Amino acid sequence: MTFHQPPASFVGQIELVVSDIERSLAFYECIVGLKLISRDEKSAKLSADGSKILLSIVQTEEVKEKEPRSTGLYHFALLLPTRSDLADLVKHLVKKGVKLGGSDHGVSEAVYFDDPDGNGIEVYRDRSHTEWGWNNSQVKMSVDPLNIEELLSEGQREWSKVPLKTIIGHLHLHVSELDKTQEFYREGLGLDVVSRFNGQALFMSTAGYHHHIGLNTWKGVDAPPPSKNSVGLHWFSFVVNDEDEKMKVVERLQKLNYAVYSKEGCFWTQDPSGHQIKIITNKEFSS
Repeated sequence: MTFHQPPASFVGQIELVVSDIERSLAFYECIVGLKLISRDEKSAKLSADGSKILLSIVQTEEVKEKEPRSTGLYHFALLLPTRSDLADLVKHLVKKGVKLGGSDHGVSEAVYFDDPDGNGIEVYRDRSHTEWGWNNSQVKMSVDPLNIEELLSEGQREWSKVPLKTIIGHLHLHVSELDKTQEFYREGLGLDVVSRFNGQALFMSTAGYHHHIGLNTWKGVDAPPPSKNSVGLHWFSFVVNDEDEKMKVVERLQKLNYAVYSKEGCFWTQDPSGHQIKIITNKEFSS
């Protein structure tokens, strides 16, 4: 069962602002193992399969350091196809001296680390959806220690590149509040709330996934947006099934009084915390 293909809606691509394009490109190619598709002096596009863009990085003019008490990126998450892939990556990251954290979430096993600008990255593998626990419409997710010794016993290869089927599994954001944010993502974009955490975080998805979007107020309620040109999340794409569904999303957002505008043939909007979102179809994402 897949949760990142039609009819599901999901996060397709992330664009990050970075402070040093050469340093960040070396990190994402040599440490993470993404493949470079194209680049110019101040930007680069990377993928897993050599064609579909998963991550773009851009060095803007007058770029500013990451701001500690603002909304923005908590982490973006790369989903690997298998547990042995995750084991191979962990061995590689340890060899490279990358500082790691890890958790067993019940639905998945994950490791966490930062890029050179402090942008959070999760890399994980899913357990079979048949192993996930549900309480009515709420998925059971835990934050247990990762059994690193057992994980590493499954490693099979020397890491050089991410597997071809690696995708953006989910995106987790710091937001300024949860009520209007939930309205935007549920009533506007069409995601379901599948988990709540102590009144401080929401996890939302389509098609019964454990989460495509995570949202939290851990930087403080009413946290301000980051300054223009601050390193961090620039925008992300939200992929829907087809043109009909895209127009339904646009109409729902407009009825809720959220601005939707057209740029370069695509629809764009922003959530209540100012995160920029590009709304595209699966066909547009795959082309």
